[in-house]
Amino acid sequence: MTKPTASLSYRDSGVDIEAGDALVGDIKKIVRSTRRPEVLAGVGGFGALVDLPKKYKHPVLVSGTDGVGTKLRLGIETGRVEGLGQDLVAMCVNDVLVSGAEPLFFLDYYATGRLDPRIAAQVIKGIAHGCKLAGCALVGGETAEMPGMYAEGDFDLAGFSVAVVEKSKIIDGSKIKPGDVLVALPSSGAHSNGYSLIRKIIERSGAALDSRFGKGTLADALLAPTNIYVKPILKLLDQGIPVRGMAHITGGGITGNLARCFPKNCGAMVDTASWQRPVIFDWLQQHGAVEEDEMRRVFNCGVGFVLVVPRAALERTLAVLKRARLKPWQLGEVVKRRSTDVQFA
Repeated sequence: MTKPTASLSYRDSGVDIEAGDALVGDIKKIVRSTRRPEVLAGVGGFGALVDLPKKYKHPVLVSGTDGVGTKLRLGIETGRVEGLGQDLVAMCVNDVLVSGAEPLFFLDYYATGRLDPRIAAQVIKGIAHGCKLAGCALVGGETAEMPGMYAEGDFDLAGFSVAVVEKSKIIDGSKIKPGDVLVALPSSGAHSNGYSLIRKIIERSGAALDSRFGKGTLADALLAPTNIYVKPILKLLDQGIPVRGMAHITGGGITGNLARCFPKNCGAMVDTASWQRPVIFDWLQQHGAVEEDEMRRVFNCGVGFVLVVPRAALERTLAVLKRARLKPWQLGEVVKRRSTDVQFA
C-alpha cells in the first residue's frame, strides 16, 4: 500500500466548506424577511421549530413536496435561475392549498457538484420571494455539494411545504354535485410541467431561446415563474364562499388534475371557448405537432388553478377574485358521470 505523500482536505475532494458557510451567512437576511410569528427557531439549528397558529381549534397539518423538473435545464442554460426558486415554492404551496390549507413554512434542498454561491443565492432569493407571495416562512433547507454527482454548473432543487387547516374546513371534493360550476384562474405560462416535451420541441424546431416572442423572448415566455394562488384563495375562503373542491393544474394537465378533485359519479364539462389560450401553447403545439388531447394531458394550457363552487355562489366568487386583481372566468360545470372524467366542448 502506497503511503500518502501529502495530507488531503475536504476542499481537495471538491467540497468547499467555507463557501457553504459564506452562503448561509449571505442568505440569513433573506430568510428573516419571510418570518412568521409562529417561527421559534429557523436557519442555523439542526431543526426548525414552528408553533401552530392560535386561531385553529382542531388544526390538521397538510404537507407537500415537489421539484421544478427539467425547467431547471432551461434556467441553467440561460443563466436565469431566480425564477426557479418561485417555481419551487409554487409547486408545493399551490398543492397544499387545494385542501384549503394555509402554508406555514417551507424548506428547500439545493444539490450541486460544485457550489457557486452567487447562483445559489439567486435561487434562494427566488425561494424567499415565493414564500412571501404565499405568506409562509422559509425556515431552513439543505445545500449539498457533491462532486462527481452533477455536471459542471448543474444543480437540482426540491422543496417541502407544511400547511395547516381547520379540520372542519378541509376541502376534499366530497360535497361536489352535478350543476356546480368550475371557476378558473389563469396560469403565467407552462408553470413547471411538461418541460421535457418543451425541450424536445425546442430541439426539433431549432428555435433559439433568445429569439423574439411577443413582447419579449422565447425564454421570457418559457421561464415565467409559476403563479402562486395562496393569498387570494385563502381570502376567498375567509369570506365564507362555499368552495367545494379545488385543483392545481400541474403534471397531468387539465384532463388529469380536474378529475382528481371529483367524487364518484361526477365529472367535468369544460368549455374550450371560455378562454383564449396563451400563444406560447399555440407555438408549442405548432412546432411540436402535438395532438390536442396530448396538449390538455401535459400542459395547463393557460388554466393554472380551478375552484368548484355552487352555481349560486358563482358571481360572488368571481367578484372577490377580481378584487384580488386576478382574471377569473367560468371554465365549465360539473356533470353527472359514471367516472370522474373530463370532457371538452
